[in-house]
Amino acid sequence: MSYFNVRVYGLLINAENQVLISDEQSGGRTFSKFPGGGLELGEGLIDALKREFMEECNAEIEVLKHLYTTDFYEQSSFNDSQILSIYYAVKALYPLALNFKTDVFDFDENTLQSFRWVSLDDIKTDDVTFKTDKTVVELLINERNQ
Repeated sequence: MSYFNVRVYGLLINAENQVLISDEQSGGRTFSKFPGGGLELGEGLIDALKREFMEECNAEIEVLKHLYTTDFYEQSSFNDSQILSIYYAVKALYPLALNFKTDVFDFDENTLQSFRWVSLDDIKTDDVTFKTDKTVVELLINERNQ
């Protein structure tokens, strides 16, 4: 049975004009994406994004503005659902206490997630895995080139 899978992601940009990317391994796959994830039943978008940042980054965030909502069909890479992704600009309320990496998929022992900063001056669609994230990167590139 097909269903909608609503997901929410945050673009956290630091003082050096770099965006936070999450490298992960799940379901036998490795992928790079913006921090965030799926809504739980009864949860709103903003609350879900704040929860996801706490779960993934142990970080409290403020949601600044809506950036993009998926406007094309995308099937999940993991199941039979149709993905609807909503992206927001966010800022951390406190400095992030993460072990930032420079290499892709550089997981610490017993972890399947790592974080790295990617310069907005250098970001490419190949820096992320999924079609919706690639679309957001294209928007970032177009904004940079204006």
